[in-house]
Amino acid sequence: MKRILILILGIIPLFLQAATYYLDAENGNDNNNGLTELSAWQTFKNVNTKQLLSGDTILLKRGTVFEGVLELNGEGSFINPIVIAAYGTGDKPVVNAPDNSLYAIRVFNSSYLILSDLEIVNHGSSDLATRTGVKLESIDYGTSKSVILRSLDIRDVNGSLVKEAGGGSGILIQSRGETKPSNFDGLIIEHCTITNCQRNAMIWNAHWQRDERWFPSTNTIVRNNLIRGVPGDGIVPIGCVNTLIEFNKMMDCPSTLPKTEAAAGFWPWSCDNTTIQFNEVSDHKAPWDAQGFDSDYNCTNTTIQYNYSHHNDGGFVLICNSGESTEQIGNIGTLVQYNLSINDGQRTKPTRIGMFSPSIHIAGPVKQTTIFRNLIFAGNKLTQDTHRSMITADSWGGFANQTKILENEFISTEPSNIDLQKSTDNLLKENRFYGSYANTDSLKTNNVFKLKEKNITPNQLKEKFLKTKRIANGKATISYIDRVAIEDYFNSKR
Repeated sequence: MKRILILILGIIPLFLQAATYYLDAENGNDNNNGLTELSAWQTFKNVNTKQLLSGDTILLKRGTVFEGVLELNGEGSFINPIVIAAYGTGDKPVVNAPDNSLYAIRVFNSSYLILSDLEIVNHGSSDLATRTGVKLESIDYGTSKSVILRSLDIRDVNGSLVKEAGGGSGILIQSRGETKPSNFDGLIIEHCTITNCQRNAMIWNAHWQRDERWFPSTNTIVRNNLIRGVPGDGIVPIGCVNTLIEFNKMMDCPSTLPKTEAAAGFWPWSCDNTTIQFNEVSDHKAPWDAQGFDSDYNCTNTTIQYNYSHHNDGGFVLICNSGESTEQIGNIGTLVQYNLSINDGQRTKPTRIGMFSPSIHIAGPVKQTTIFRNLIFAGNKLTQDTHRSMITADSWGGFANQTKILENEFISTEPSNIDLQKSTDNLLKENRFYGSYANTDSLKTNNVFKLKEKNITPNQLKEKFLKTKRIANGKATISYIDRVAIEDYFNSKR
């Protein structure tokens, strides 16, 4: 009993130190104490210089617009996180960054902090490289724990369209440690919308080489978000371990990237144990790549499953490794299973190598990839010159090795092919191919080929294998794979 009393007495001061601060962009005054709605601050001046404490709350008044940049720095706790949110009635409060701002909100070297229920705009008079809406930083800090971004509406961020110039994003997560290894643990991004942002939606910037400075972020969750009107990459964790990306939707990608640019929907780079599941990606139009999903290099054990991909110019999925890069471990152990692709790979403009848009693109010396029980439907080509290949395994400083392609169903309404080139130790078994395919003589022993196309339409496939749910706090509906339905379907074919 005495120990419990001592513990309670030790916790009480932490509660007493916590405060709630109110901001009212229209009726506030920075000379107030900020502690009530009637004595609210007007701008971010006082917040930006404040070291936030465990249990502190910052509330912005709904229906108002805050012109300026919000800087947040503080140490919350598991029991008493720091909360930045909204109060009052009406639309979410807007944080509108001034011209030439690199970000609208920055969360710097903080832990146990929740940022929610804000609208965020960072649109300058001209495009600005590395411009973002929300920037999270862990710099010479150690581990930034349990930062949560929830119900944020981020829009109209005009960064650069060029990746090498620095790009731009809706959310940028940066970790760097020159004097102290730094990363994020338990980061959650959920129920947000990212609209009309360039170049990317969510992207990480971290040390990626697997040397003595390798200190990956851990246990990240990205779920229930809507990405719309973004021409580049959708969700790209870099330098992460155990990342879960689920129930996110990317759509209506504009074709504004320069011809030199490559981008895709959701993909990890320099990551281990990434799971990408129950997402929907459509309408990607990047001049190169432009797949719905990608398992990229310097990665191990990437799983892409139960996703719905459709109408992406470059195809359904890319699995790649640069054999020309010597500072990375390759791409090992990718698993692509139980996904539905409808009318991906319908590119109508030439890429850097001409017309190229295979449904499944295996590029470079990837190892131990498994492609299992996916359903790929490729309807009539949009143009006579559109490339049609269900699987292409080509060179990027080498060819794939030990690829297993098992029990998938491929449906093509026009002549297609299987182009494995010089890839080695492939196992293609118990796949079903409907339609006409070239380069298949060596595959006919262990697979089923039917010249007559399967009598099924995209709408029938969607009705059979998809479910829907609301995401981003009801702002969008996502179509995602009915796990039971697709597993039962493939089990019935054995």
